[in-house]
Amino acid sequence: MGTILRELGRAGLLFVGTALALTTVESKAQAPVEGGEIEIRINSDLRSTDGLDRDGNSDTILHHIFETLVAYRDDLSVGPLLAESWDVSEDGRVYTFTLRGGATFHNGDPVTSADVKWNWDRRMDPTNEWFCIPYFDGSQGLKVTAVETPDDRTVSFTLEEPNALFLTQLANIQCNGWIASPKNVDEDGNWNENQAIGSGSFKLTEWRRGQFVTLERYENYQPLDEERSGLAGDRTAYLDTVRFTIIPDTAASETALFANEIDVLPAMEAVRATDAKARGMNVLTGPGLSWSVILLQSNDPLLSDARIRRAIAHAIDFEQIANMRTEGQAEFNPSAVAQASMFFDESFTDWPEYDPAAARALLDEASYAGQPIKLQANTRYQGMYENGVIVQAMLAAAGFNVELEVLDWAAQLDNYLAGTFQLQSFGYSARLDPSLLYGILIGDKKTTPTRQWQNEDAYQLYLNSSRTEDREERQAIFKQIHELMAQDIPILGLYYETVTDVTVPSVKGYEVWPGDKPRAWGVWKEKQD
Repeated sequence: MGTILRELGRAGLLFVGTALALTTVESKAQAPVEGGEIEIRINSDLRSTDGLDRDGNSDTILHHIFETLVAYRDDLSVGPLLAESWDVSEDGRVYTFTLRGGATFHNGDPVTSADVKWNWDRRMDPTNEWFCIPYFDGSQGLKVTAVETPDDRTVSFTLEEPNALFLTQLANIQCNGWIASPKNVDEDGNWNENQAIGSGSFKLTEWRRGQFVTLERYENYQPLDEERSGLAGDRTAYLDTVRFTIIPDTAASETALFANEIDVLPAMEAVRATDAKARGMNVLTGPGLSWSVILLQSNDPLLSDARIRRAIAHAIDFEQIANMRTEGQAEFNPSAVAQASMFFDESFTDWPEYDPAAARALLDEASYAGQPIKLQANTRYQGMYENGVIVQAMLAAAGFNVELEVLDWAAQLDNYLAGTFQLQSFGYSARLDPSLLYGILIGDKKTTPTRQWQNEDAYQLYLNSSRTEDREERQAIFKQIHELMAQDIPILGLYYETVTDVTVPSVKGYEVWPGDKPRAWGVWKEKQD
């Protein structure tokens, strides 16, 4: 298999070289400068402004415009944002939040507790199909039974029973549980896609579909006193304008960066960052939580056979893929517990070993007769495409008949949402607690096609992981879940992407964090002579 990878490398699909020694080059001694504009590359358009029809790019943009009550810090703890503080009742069931003093929406209206309740009721309405409803309606253990507003700055949430994941889920980046102005909807309750009235330090000024999304600084923003960390704390904006420019092609985005046509290129492939550093760019890197995977559809007539799935696992040299795809910066990890997580230890890398002979024996036992298996991928996310090419080659070497089906990203995403695939080269954006990732993996495929693993024992363990805040207890539960996963092989975890963002030298104050979301607050542009 080493020969296959070397040939792929010579073909230009992999950029193999020495491991990168990437560091944050930003000097914190410089004082921020107000004004100016930066352009940040995104590889696909904003899907909507209401946060319900979402993807990673949409999350990035909307979390600049809107604010959640609480948010993740750099260390993955939960800190304040729109809520400046909160108290928890002695029985652990009532969370009472105090809203940040001086918080206003972009139209000048003050943010009140009534707005918080309005947003909550709208999202929990099943007709809006918010995919995070199961996280709060009791379907997955956590149930909010009441939301009350004793005064304009106070809002309380009552839980049916204590749950360790309540704040974590409120801060869940992908849920987009932020607080929007009720004036975003018309009299019939329909959201106006041409506006996004939030309380963040940036406001939406133009969305030119297929080209860019432009935000401007909200001059009346009143930040918290707490230091910026992750998505929490001080979100003071220094830039006048931030433009998210849509450049689907990876090579074209690098060309734009090197030509100073864009200022920030998030999520650059680690194997390409050496060139960027040599060209004088600022290269910032850190451990990440975005999980590169190969999805397996266990409802498929062929892949429903556990022997076939195990044979696939034996046929793939996961360690070599992780090493070569990330220039040695990330290690193989088949579990939903990332190396960056405080719960991680080496037992989470236990997995069927690379053994093509064992794969062939299992195929013979399962009477596999060369039936074609389609592996879906896309070129919008170059890593997904290259992982697909490598996995196809490895599976072919072990006797599988695998066809690589290259789709546009929107079509592949639709197939993921509908569960209409056999294999997919895919990636999950950062989930900042293992329970959040297990929560979107484990469940009933009939009711939620995006669930990859239908196992009642694993599901009960997942629920148990949310019922305790004890670190050792939760780690022990995660280990039990992983042991079951290694038996069922419902998904093939490859590695967690390191966070590697690149900026032009004039961009200052920009930082990366495990949440892997670009943040334009706290950033400024060095004035040119």
